[in-house]
Amino acid sequence: MYDCINAEKTTVGNKGQGGQPADKGSDDILAFAFSSSGNYFALTDDNKHLILFHTKPSWECVSVRSVNRRCTALIITAAEDKILVADKSGDVYSYSITEPQTEGKLELGHLSLLLDVALSPDDRYILTADRDEKIRVSLAKAPHNIVSYCLGHKEFVSKIFVIPDYPDLLLSASGDCTVRLWEYRSGKEVYCCHLSSVSEPEATKTDQLDAIAQQLVYRQQISLKHKGWDIAFEETGDFWILQEDSEAPLLLYRPDDGQWKPVTDDKGLQKMSKYLHDNWTVFEGFVGAESHYSSLYKASFDNMATYLQRKEERLQQQKKKRKDLQHGSNGQTKKIKTEESSL
Repeated sequence: MYDCINAEKTTVGNKGQGGQPADKGSDDILAFAFSSSGNYFALTDDNKHLILFHTKPSWECVSVRSVNRRCTALIITAAEDKILVADKSGDVYSYSITEPQTEGKLELGHLSLLLDVALSPDDRYILTADRDEKIRVSLAKAPHNIVSYCLGHKEFVSKIFVIPDYPDLLLSASGDCTVRLWEYRSGKEVYCCHLSSVSEPEATKTDQLDAIAQQLVYRQQISLKHKGWDIAFEETGDFWILQEDSEAPLLLYRPDDGQWKPVTDDKGLQKMSKYLHDNWTVFEGFVGAESHYSSLYKASFDNMATYLQRKEERLQQQKKKRKDLQHGSNGQTKKIKTEESSL
């Protein structure tokens, strides 16, 4: 086990803007990723650390470096020579793995908060998704050269994934409750699935990619008794669900006759469930918490009703003033005429 608190002692370049010490955060892990071979593992925490591990033959901390902003996503290149880190200011930095003590290099930037970063399987393209509904495709060797935009989402793009067996296709998920399939090099949307039309509350929906027809085919919906926190597939085909329940934090499903069937007697499931149950205090702060995605929706303001109401109030006030002035003027006229007649 590695405690991120220990990273404070060995951080390279742990300075904020203007050479001042970086602001102190928590030790929460914000993003992490394995390399494709599993030889490397990288994570970033709330203290603006980028920590790199070598995992074979045993886990070893290779480096601890400072990042400029708190990160939202990271990925390791297929060549396993760089880590790409996306941050809240909209920038993507690259950090060398072969030279693990060097500082990061700015690769590209958005004008909006970045939520995910991905790479094509050949490391030729960098794909970035932001809060402003955009997916950008850039050349990795010249990131200023934008190849295309994938446009169509109506809300923030929370996740993007280049399909390994179909490297020309990209899947994206968004706060508009859609999953979309793209030919990302041209920016062409080839399929859109509206999840709200098929999903129920507290359910996990499973779709299968039909690459020939270039669409997602609905297969099954798994109903959950508790809020789902995360899901993952194994290479063997097993499907894991992490849910908000201390008694049964993990669920395991396996494909059987074209359907996902629950598994309860798996030793790995029992071992991991016991470990999570015994250490549930780590998760207690997240139980019942509001989804962090809720803050990503843009607030819309309808000022027209307020404007019309205030306009009407001003008009009424102006009418009242004119009446008062007219009334005062008529009274003065009558007084003058009365004085003249008495003379």
